[in-house]
Amino acid sequence: MYEKKAKELVSKMTLEEKASQLTYHSPAIPRLNIPSYNWWNEALHGVARAGTATSFPQAIGLAAIFDEEFLKKIADIIATEGRAKYNQSAKHGDRDIYKGLTFWSPNVNIFRDPRWGRGHETYGEDPFLSARLGVAFIKGLQGEGKHMKSAACAKHFAVHSGPEDLRHEFNAEVSAKDLWETYLPAFEACVKEAQVESIMGAYNRTNGEPCCGSFFLLRDILREQWNFKGHVVSDCWAIKDFHMHHGVTSTAEESAALAMNAGCDLNCGNIYLYILIAYQKGLVSEEQITRAAERLFTTRYKLGLFEGSEYDDIPYEVVESKEHIELAIEAARKSVVLLKNDGILPIDKNRIQTIGVIGPNANSRLVLKGNYYGTSSRYITVLEGIQDELGDEVRVLFAKGCELVQDRTESLAMENDRLMEAVTVAEHSDFVILCLGLDETLEGEELDQGNNVGSGDKKDLELPKVQKLLLKKIVEVGKPVILCHMAGSAMNLSYAQEHCNGILHAWYPGARGGKAIADILFGHTSPSGKLPITFYRSLENLPEFTDYSMKKRTYRYIEEEPLYSFGYGLTYGDVVCTGGEIISDIEPGKDIQVKVSVKNQGSMYTEDVIQAYIKDEESKYAIPNVSLCGFQRIGLVPKEEKEIHMTIPWNSLMVVDEEGNRKIDSKKFRLYFATFQPDSRSMALTGKEPIMLSLILE
Repeated sequence: MYEKKAKELVSKMTLEEKASQLTYHSPAIPRLNIPSYNWWNEALHGVARAGTATSFPQAIGLAAIFDEEFLKKIADIIATEGRAKYNQSAKHGDRDIYKGLTFWSPNVNIFRDPRWGRGHETYGEDPFLSARLGVAFIKGLQGEGKHMKSAACAKHFAVHSGPEDLRHEFNAEVSAKDLWETYLPAFEACVKEAQVESIMGAYNRTNGEPCCGSFFLLRDILREQWNFKGHVVSDCWAIKDFHMHHGVTSTAEESAALAMNAGCDLNCGNIYLYILIAYQKGLVSEEQITRAAERLFTTRYKLGLFEGSEYDDIPYEVVESKEHIELAIEAARKSVVLLKNDGILPIDKNRIQTIGVIGPNANSRLVLKGNYYGTSSRYITVLEGIQDELGDEVRVLFAKGCELVQDRTESLAMENDRLMEAVTVAEHSDFVILCLGLDETLEGEELDQGNNVGSGDKKDLELPKVQKLLLKKIVEVGKPVILCHMAGSAMNLSYAQEHCNGILHAWYPGARGGKAIADILFGHTSPSGKLPITFYRSLENLPEFTDYSMKKRTYRYIEEEPLYSFGYGLTYGDVVCTGGEIISDIEPGKDIQVKVSVKNQGSMYTEDVIQAYIKDEESKYAIPNVSLCGFQRIGLVPKEEKEIHMTIPWNSLMVVDEEGNRKIDSKKFRLYFATFQPDSRSMALTGKEPIMLSLILE
């Protein structure tokens, strides 16, 4: 229906008018009553860059929740606020950038290397988790109505995860096995299951072809194998890289032609302004230009932008409503990962008189935001959350201690000019909450406005020198120290693991994240987040950043013991899996049903995540370690027992051979169930063992 309407409308356009619609800022065509439309909008963890909107935790924090339905609910709220803002923008004739309904989210790239600055935009390092959460987010954004509530975009297709400073010229070389085993599954699920409306190409080349002009990726896989029906958009100004950096073309019109011939419909950038020159030179046909325009107008019809939609009456008042703010705070609570607790947490405020809050991230608003964020009407930092919680009952002392990176706060002062004050605060406190980590100025996208280092990638896994000194000096005071670490990626926290009494990893928790952290510190909520990435001890055993082989990377291929494993996270409860059984017949192609018994042996209500992992015992193509194949978030009161049912997808039993073919190649498997990954490090840290079931195919 929508495709037919799009064809009819485009058929009335001249060639020049059709070509004009293929850049991200599509101009109006008054004679056909077509208003201008700007395709560029962002919604990674809330409507971004367009004024006020509810601020959720950064995507990596949302991944740590391990909850598809909850993420879908968040995405639905983002779409609701996007519609409310669009309704008013359109009403007032404001069709600027970031005002449309085509959101270039989610980012389902694999966070394969902890140095990558944009890893916190993703759902982590595991293709199964990324697929499940990507599908959920897309379904939430696009809705289930007659029209799409908003249009989602899975990016960056494909094999893209740094280095940022090389992305415009870099060729990511990847084997067929790694491509189909790790890099493509999330995109495939987004296309086939979620019917994502748009796919964005990546900046880099993959095996020699620029991704936004890759016949292999955009034609052979996306259109022909996966039967993708939506539109493809380039990353911003990526097509100019074809001739300026990749050197695969010589002119702008050749680059425009390569992108269009491969199947890129929309140009975020200006190279498609040369598409008519490419046409005149015989490099593209009018049929191709027409097809791209038809795909774009199909999306606009699906959104109801010409004939109205059921979402046109969503009022502006839903933006940052009380209910939405509460859900964002709940998301922040669920996302926080408790890495260590020697019994110090939760803090009993009745047993302390003074608490010290120290560190460059203690009272930082920027660390709450992540990147690609909107504006909040109120921010609650960690310091403010603790102050609000304690009121006048407990004295709260504060010292910044140091800057994130700079060696002094006052330019005329000596080095470490805030260190003495921090030590003094620690000496005068019963407890210290030490807030360290990064923010978007230290990890982010290449040439983002705030990046200190230009590229946005990290050089290593260490805290900045000034923060390492602050940590050491505060620990040496001898008071109980709880580290509140805020960053979007894995860091080496070995010193803190050895010397701090408790460690919370809080990601970039959203505008009111300080309240959520205070709720956890003082026991109003049990932490329940799980790591969607591996925390390595160092870079020593990792391959070069530019090596896209999965060998030694992520929990599925790691060869040494990590500091903290994928899937790890403690709670204030004590949830264990006490038994399990396969309750369905094992039939080829049919998902496997499993029943798992769980119990909270602790004395506090907690949510937790039951995780299922599979290990192929026979195939030579099996990944070296276990692989996530299911997860379910549950809540248990003290001493409560529960039986849950989990579905293990049949394709979890498949391996990928060296040619990229997916197949069953074994008859013997092991299934593991626990609140953590079944590796030795997780078992040592939790003191628990998983339930193991044997799975044998006849």
